[in-house]
Amino acid sequence: MLRVRCLRGGSRGAEAAHYIGSRLGRVFTGWVQRSFQSTQAATASQNACAAADNKATSPVPKDCLVCSYNEWDPLEEVIVGRAENACVPPFSVEVKANTYEKYWGFYQKFGGQSFPKDHLKKAIAEIEEMCNILKREGVIVKRPDPIDWSVKYKTPDFESTGMYAAMPRDILLVVGNEIIEAPMAWRARFFEYRAYRQIIKDYFNCGAKWTTAPKPTMADELYDQDYPIRSVEDRHKLAAQGKFVTTEFEPCFDAADFIRAGRDIFVQRSQVTNYMGIEWMRRHLAPDYRVHIISFKDPNPMHIDATFNIIGPGLVLSNPDRPCHQIELFKKAGWTMIRPPVPLIPDDHPLWMSSKWLSMNVLMLDEKRVMVDANETSIQKMFENLGISTIKVNIRHANSLGGGFHCWTCDIRRRGTLQSYFD
Repeated sequence: MLRVRCLRGGSRGAEAAHYIGSRLGRVFTGWVQRSFQSTQAATASQNACAAADNKATSPVPKDCLVCSYNEWDPLEEVIVGRAENACVPPFSVEVKANTYEKYWGFYQKFGGQSFPKDHLKKAIAEIEEMCNILKREGVIVKRPDPIDWSVKYKTPDFESTGMYAAMPRDILLVVGNEIIEAPMAWRARFFEYRAYRQIIKDYFNCGAKWTTAPKPTMADELYDQDYPIRSVEDRHKLAAQGKFVTTEFEPCFDAADFIRAGRDIFVQRSQVTNYMGIEWMRRHLAPDYRVHIISFKDPNPMHIDATFNIIGPGLVLSNPDRPCHQIELFKKAGWTMIRPPVPLIPDDHPLWMSSKWLSMNVLMLDEKRVMVDANETSIQKMFENLGISTIKVNIRHANSLGGGFHCWTCDIRRRGTLQSYFD
């Protein structure tokens, strides 16, 4: 049984550590991370307070359309992305660091152009069917605006074409009644927010909070231009050393590197999320929420939900190929770690921006219903053994664009209240 209580995180010391780390550069980022995590742990043990004391006021107006605190409360409204007009991003240094070498030729040849038309057509049809199924399950579905992503744009610091608005989880994070717009880290995604602006304005006009994180310049200094990556072995070595293609030049993060469990939000430092970005989120959400840095044995960390996907109170899908280094933190709190089965997706299926572990990138409609890939019979059986009914949808071609059900969606409203599940 999980005990419910509120733990207030962070301290001025942690803020100072991150500020110093950002000023002195990547040489000190490992030290900054360790200082931040140890400070969090010390503060958490000293500042526990009863959950009842934190429920004196309700942070969300009763009539607000936006309200979501976790990944499993009953889903009532969701944004689902679009594959229309999706373009291959130019083969820049940050794209190279986040894709596998067997696809580098694909990016070099097709960067700035449409993804293969036939494949894209099938992906669009799959997502349309997914939307229809969500509606039949009683969920309100919103979609971003279609945009021509092939248009080239230029800022004072770089030139690029766009990519897509397929993965709202990457750019939007809902915490309570607040929609946080992530700054992103790929130059091809700099203007991705435009596809969501009308939706967000509508929610804002209905009472939601709307926050846009500091937009990075994406100047050359944000990226290690000489990031030494040639093979999977290089990836493992660099990840083990805590070296990433993004520097600490300015805050950057993708929303998909965060995952929510009430008052506790977990995040990884990745190729697209730096410590400055994490610290910005920690300060922004304090004192009502605690942001915990966790890490994994992952040669290519980018987005947490195919590595560590929380599916219920105290229940986590934990990727067996990418074990969590802070696993004892969860075990001591009474959490259950579930190892999902090996994915069944064939080796010859193109996964241009993801791994096979999108099989565990599921969307919980509530604690007893999950949307899962129709082809992944092994994980379907796993959920059924847990007493969770499966809603089977085929998005195999949509997977190729870089995401599973969790990535393709951003839950706007879940029926539930703010609680603390972490001990």
